[in-house]
Amino acid sequence: MLDVDTDRSRGSRRRDDDDGDRDERRSRSRYDDKPTDDRPRRNSDGDRYEDDRGRENPGSSERRQRPGRDRAEGTDDEKASEAPKDDRDDERARKKRRPVVIGIAAVAALLLVGGGLYYWLSTRGKISTDDAYTDGNIVNVAPQVAGQVIALEVTDNQFVRKGDPLFRIDPRQFQFSREQAQGQLDASNAQIRNQKLGVEIARKNFPAALQLAQANLDSAKANLALQQANYDRQRSLPKLATTQQDVDTTASNYQQAKAQVEQAQARLVQAMPVQQNIGQSEQQVDQLQGQAEQAKAQVEQANLNIDWSVVRAPQDGWVTRRNVNAGDYLTAGQQVMSLVTTDVWVTANYKETELDGMRAGQRVKIAVDAYPDLDLQGHVDSVQRGSGSKFSAFPAENATGNFIKIVQRVPVKIVIDSGLRKDEPLPLGVSVVPTVMLK
Repeated sequence: MLDVDTDRSRGSRRRDDDDGDRDERRSRSRYDDKPTDDRPRRNSDGDRYEDDRGRENPGSSERRQRPGRDRAEGTDDEKASEAPKDDRDDERARKKRRPVVIGIAAVAALLLVGGGLYYWLSTRGKISTDDAYTDGNIVNVAPQVAGQVIALEVTDNQFVRKGDPLFRIDPRQFQFSREQAQGQLDASNAQIRNQKLGVEIARKNFPAALQLAQANLDSAKANLALQQANYDRQRSLPKLATTQQDVDTTASNYQQAKAQVEQAQARLVQAMPVQQNIGQSEQQVDQLQGQAEQAKAQVEQANLNIDWSVVRAPQDGWVTRRNVNAGDYLTAGQQVMSLVTTDVWVTANYKETELDGMRAGQRVKIAVDAYPDLDLQGHVDSVQRGSGSKFSAFPAENATGNFIKIVQRVPVKIVIDSGLRKDEPLPLGVSVVPTVMLK
């Protein structure tokens, strides 16, 4: 009976040892995961609960008899029991806060997803750029005549209408030139009238002169016939019937008559171009008329200079960059101020990768940095046929050196349709953000 009881006790101790080893491994695993749960706990009356590895476990008494393992287990239990109470409180607080943190993270994730979805939906089919500015026409004002400024009619940033005077130049020099040109014109007109009378006289005198030359020739020919007859008669008489003096006289008269005929013939030839002589007189009239036209042009130029002495606004707009004052001497073509016209549009420099789908006529919403409350509406007018770098003063030479691809920008003209306010001027060059509605 003693042997049987001994064997039973040995088998019981082996089972207890095996159970104790398994309990030890479980307790170590639980201790590693939850170090605070393996510490001794007390009930409401202050009594300690029995540890899983304590007296309730038959193998616990066996393990205390093994020095090496007991020291190791005792070290872990001591460390666990010596842990401060603040750590246990922090662990409990972390467990309580864990659902709140998870909830906040979930809400943040939902907000991010919702924000991303809203951004995608709100920007789909829209292209915007901040590389945009207002643009318009700028008219440079310069005098067309030289002179001293005697009056300034406008000031900076003043709105003027087309034809309003801007400043005045001393007109006295131009008035003197006009009077001088007018005098030359009057003299030329008088000469023209005189020459026209001469043409009328020539139309009568030159035909009469021709007839007179013809009559003189006939008279000379008759006298020549008479003188020739006398000369022949004297030669036919005997020497005793005439004298040598009479013969010489008739011979001289005959020669003189021949010369008169030749002279009359020459005068007849001279008087024959009647129409040519009349045309010459008429040409003189035309020459004088040309001189009169020249004098008239000088008068008109003088009047134009007098009119140009008052410099007027070529278009409606605002006076800007004024650099002229009363008393300044100006030369013709000298720029003295600029006019910003009422036509305003937007020049937006979109990337070349953003031009796909952009067409003329598409609606554009324009935000102005200077006036956040200003809601401008417009449309795409045109796309420039060339990038900004192509029209720059020093375009890039991509055929030389190493090449680095740079996204080019192309200017797009956007016309403003509505939204402008009279009490809020929109200067040229201010930054805007246009958004093109592609669909």
